[in-house]
Amino acid sequence: MSTFKLLYFAAASTYTGRDHDILPAPIKASELFGLLEQRYPGITDKVLTTCAVTVNYNYIDMEDSDAALILGQGDEVALIPPVSSG
Repeated sequence: MSTFKLLYFAAASTYTGRDHDILPAPIKASELFGLLEQRYPGITDKVLTTCAVTVNYNYIDMEDSDAALILGQGDEVALIPPVSSG
């Protein structure tokens, strides 16, 4: 079975109670948030709408052409919520 690793940081980690998940691949990047909403109801409104997303350390735009990107075997995806400092 092909999989990719999804890393959770800051509020994403707090919301899920995890620092990562191993998810089945392949999947379109545009389908990722829907999958996460099924696993963690409410995560879209609480976390995902403000997150940056990286794939293999490269930022992607989930609302642009990058949404068609296929997340495949061995990819490392990260959800990075905004971080406040003070």
